[in-house]
Amino acid sequence: MPVFERGETRIRWWEAGEGFPVLLFAPGGMRSAADIWATSPFDPREALSGAFRVISMDQRNAGESTAPVTAADGWHSYTDDHLALLDHLDIEHCHLMGGCIGSSYCLGVLQADPSRVGAAVLQNPIGHHENQDLFYAMFDTWADALLEHRDDVDASALPSFRERMYGGDFTFNVDRDFVAGVETPLLILAGDDAYHPRPIAEKIAALAPNNEMILEWKTEQAATVAAAEVRAFLERHTP
Repeated sequence: MPVFERGETRIRWWEAGEGFPVLLFAPGGMRSAADIWATSPFDPREALSGAFRVISMDQRNAGESTAPVTAADGWHSYTDDHLALLDHLDIEHCHLMGGCIGSSYCLGVLQADPSRVGAAVLQNPIGHHENQDLFYAMFDTWADALLEHRDDVDASALPSFRERMYGGDFTFNVDRDFVAGVETPLLILAGDDAYHPRPIAEKIAALAPNNEMILEWKTEQAATVAAAEVRAFLERHTP
């Protein structure tokens, strides 16, 4: 279980398989950690490692990864981690797949450095649709646990961090105009609940000029089909 260290930030990551790299961003909200993929309708670590070099990670201050917490933190803090990990692994070009909050992480990397991404899979994308209170509450639960176990976290830094994460609209970290300009191929596995609203997935699909969407993928049978479609989609867009 290797650890990538950048200053005071320690990112735990794993890899399996060989071939073109796929960087995974797990579901779980602020607790996004690689093991949560095991609770997904299909686990991309297993579904993709037969054809790709699959890299998974615990996000900062989730799972076994840690980092300082400051009032200036936000989506950019995670994007910086993602790009730094790719640099550390000498990966210049890769695919991305993110579940839940991981979908927004994918969009953050695409905004920061689209040249590095061949294609991206957005599974259960989150977004602002009559649900902002749920995301604030989710952040607060994560923050309370962090304060209980970490003496170095200053509670006064958390409100601005929370607002920077979930105070916006749409996918929280990128706007509609940006998505309308994304030329990278996207495969969207639409959500269907309050945290992963179907209208957010449909709006991404309506805006992004180069995308495919799967609406039903969560039953056991549909998940098997969707896993094969994700693999085929990434294979089609592998250089």
